[in-house]
Amino acid sequence: MAELTPRMKELVQPYLAGIEPYDPNFTPTRINLSANENTYPVPAGVREAVDAALAATPLNRYPDPMSNDLRDELAAWHGVARENVCVGNGGDELLYNYLLAFGGAGRTLLNCPPCFSEYAFFASLCQTEVRDVWRDPATFELDQAAVLAAASECNLAIVTSPNNPTGDVAPLDFVAALCDACPGMVMVDEAYVEFADDSFGAVTTAQGLIAEHPNLVILHTLSKAFGAAGTRLGYVIAAPEVIDVFAAIRQIYSVNVLSQAAALACVRARDAYTPVVAQIASERERELCALRAMAAEGMPVEAWPSAANFVLVRTPHATRVRERLRDEYSILVRDFSYAPGLADCLRITVGTPQENDEVLAAFAALVKEEM
Repeated sequence: MAELTPRMKELVQPYLAGIEPYDPNFTPTRINLSANENTYPVPAGVREAVDAALAATPLNRYPDPMSNDLRDELAAWHGVARENVCVGNGGDELLYNYLLAFGGAGRTLLNCPPCFSEYAFFASLCQTEVRDVWRDPATFELDQAAVLAAASECNLAIVTSPNNPTGDVAPLDFVAALCDACPGMVMVDEAYVEFADDSFGAVTTAQGLIAEHPNLVILHTLSKAFGAAGTRLGYVIAAPEVIDVFAAIRQIYSVNVLSQAAALACVRARDAYTPVVAQIASERERELCALRAMAAEGMPVEAWPSAANFVLVRTPHATRVRERLRDEYSILVRDFSYAPGLADCLRITVGTPQENDEVLAAFAALVKEEM
């Protein structure tokens, strides 16, 4: 991403002059396994339902500002009331609004890196200080004791479960303890939760803690399990008084009519996605087994358990391996070597069986050549 010009640095607010925008580092390739998208075909019948919904949607009227039809369907699915749900333009809008509402100058966000870099980025946009409590450098597990000790000194917190890019799940008893320890709001980002168990995330989600912990917010997205990243549709589940805050500060009409219509059709057909998610989880385990087999054969490969739709793998010269995957095989994966704590790490989205076969074969060949 280009830096701001000297003139723009003079004109923007001083705290934004050195801002570094999020860079997905995307390059068009034959196989894209870099963004944790669902690469599987839309389930049978769902595409037709989406197309019909889009065709029936008038474009000359502003959208329902609160996406109430979609809120009702999401509420029915999750077993809550409409008042417990707020829809946004992707999880990103809701993440930003969370920092905007509950962060700000003089307040501190508790963050647990390595994790999604947007948390710290949005905090900087909202002039919120960030206190990092780093994960275990070997296992990437949360340092629960250190997080809970820091929580009392912070105004809000974000924990990802499963975590991106490490794939581990935050235990529910830890989430409850964090809600007790933090004097402000706690968000659990569950963008990948549907991949974490065989119940489409119902066992893993921290949603059941909201009744006793009204400072808890659960973030969801349709970008991953539902394969609808292009619709830019996310939502939060929280106590009604918290949803009132999200509703009050949202950008008016941020979720357009086509996204609302497509998302509603997808959520109504949610059962059709269960076998897709199950296959992705199965492929993830197959991919992890293959990576561990490489290590057993003496190759310099380390892979971590994952409950998401991606795996994190470390190998020497990871940046070079990623570049050669792109240039020689037209396969794109995400290089995290630049990120603190993730030296020589690549994140590989779990794709279709054919995509996974190709990336595993190419990765193994390149690792051998780079040894």
